[in-house]
Amino acid sequence: MPSIAICAPARAIWPEDAARVTALAAQVPGTELSFHPQCFFSGGHFAGSDAARLEAFAECANDPAFDAVWFARGGYGSNRIAEAAVAQLGEAARSKAFLGYSDTGYLLAALYRAGIGRPVHAPMPSDIRRNGGDAAVLRTLLWLSGDAGGEAGPRGAQPVVAFNLTTLAMLCGTPLMPDLTGHVVQIEEISEHLYAVDRLFFHLTAQLGDVAGLQLGRFGDVPENDVSFGQDEVAIAQHWCARAGIPYLGRADIGHDIDNKIVPFGLEGRRSSD
Repeated sequence: MPSIAICAPARAIWPEDAARVTALAAQVPGTELSFHPQCFFSGGHFAGSDAARLEAFAECANDPAFDAVWFARGGYGSNRIAEAAVAQLGEAARSKAFLGYSDTGYLLAALYRAGIGRPVHAPMPSDIRRNGGDAAVLRTLLWLSGDAGGEAGPRGAQPVVAFNLTTLAMLCGTPLMPDLTGHVVQIEEISEHLYAVDRLFFHLTAQLGDVAGLQLGRFGDVPENDVSFGQDEVAIAQHWCARAGIPYLGRADIGHDIDNKIVPFGLEGRRSSD
């Protein structure tokens, strides 16, 4: 019977979305959702001020009544609070799962670096707004109840992490970046020109170090440039992986879409085996 706290470390969601997610959770017996009031705050681009978002996250993570903290939405903003957030976490946070993707990868990375809880790349409540988004949200709810059917696979003996490309590239060289030595790194992206994707891979592959390899998720809604870049995301990834000596391991079943699969970070968080 998982008890799940939901907060918004980046952008806000709408009450009607929370109501739809709550109704969907009724299909998973024993699941209890608690939307922190901060999920609906407004502070310019963000779901309230940095201080409000930080406070809400710490309250949810440090409350022993909750088994998991589910991030309501990405957007932009979790990097602004991530370092301070991890510093405020106590013993109760160490047994929790923390779930999200996209911009909330900053928090997942910081938690993974600190060895706190079980960071998990997973669909978020905001995905309910996508066409067919119920399936994505339900995938996470079922995983939280113990159903591993929504995990990405197959997976081998190496630990795995999953990030948005821009997020991971921005993490490099910061106090939030975890050691990914020996990891399979899965990457996805949305709404970036291919020349920008190339530039991000130039930076990222120079920083990743001794990873086990890179898998490429879906790159959706790629804008058209006035001049064709001449390579797609696969060719770009293969080019920069070859230059950096990183094994390119093919595709991963993740992306900013309703088919986005669940990827527990590392090895310990897995609920399925190959």
